[in-house]
Amino acid sequence: MYQIMIPDSKLAQKATRLVYEISPDFLYNHCLRTFAFGDALGQKYGLRYDRELFFLGAVLHDIGLTDHVCRHHSFEHEGADYAEKFLSTHGISREKIDVVREAILLHTSEIAGEKQPEIALVHFGAGMDILGLRAEDFSEEIVKTILEAYPRLGFKKAIIELMKYDAELKNKEQQQNNLSAVLLRMGFVRWVLHSPFTE
Repeated sequence: MYQIMIPDSKLAQKATRLVYEISPDFLYNHCLRTFAFGDALGQKYGLRYDRELFFLGAVLHDIGLTDHVCRHHSFEHEGADYAEKFLSTHGISREKIDVVREAILLHTSEIAGEKQPEIALVHFGAGMDILGLRAEDFSEEIVKTILEAYPRLGFKKAIIELMKYDAELKNKEQQQNNLSAVLLRMGFVRWVLHSPFTE
C-alpha cells in the first residue's frame, strides 16, 4: 500500500511552512501533490534520488505564482530566484541549490524529463496533477490516497484563473518573458479541463 512520506528535516519543514503561509490553499495542495505523484513514480520506476532535495523542488516549484514574490518577470524565473535566496540562508550547498533552481525553471518543460531524478520528478509530478501526465502509471489506489491527503479544492478553475491573472499582470508590466501567456496560447486551459480529474 502506498504511503505519502513527506521529508521531515528542519529545512523541509521550513519550506513547507513558507509555501503554506504565502500560497492559496489550492496551490499549496498542488505543490504537495506534485511531490506525492512524483515520489510515487520514482518508487515505481525504481529511481535513486535525494527525497529531501526533490521535495524542496516540488514544494517550491510554483512559489513564483504567489503575490509574496516579485511579480514582474516570468513566474518560473522569479520562483527559482526566490527559492535560491530562501535556501541560501539555511546552509544548503550551492550544488543542491542549483538542482532546486533547475527543477523550478524546467518544471513545465519536457526537457526536465531527461534530467536527474530530483528534477525530472518535479516535472512528472506537476504534469500529472495538471495534465494527467503518465496517468497510466498510477493505480486508482495511489491517486485516491494522494487526493484524500491533499484535496484539489476546485484546482482546475483556480489554476486557470491564476495563470490568466499572472499573464495579465506581466502584460501590464510590458515584460516579454511571460511563461503564463505562452502556456495559455499553447492550450493550457484545454489541457487542464481535459485532465483525468473530476472536481
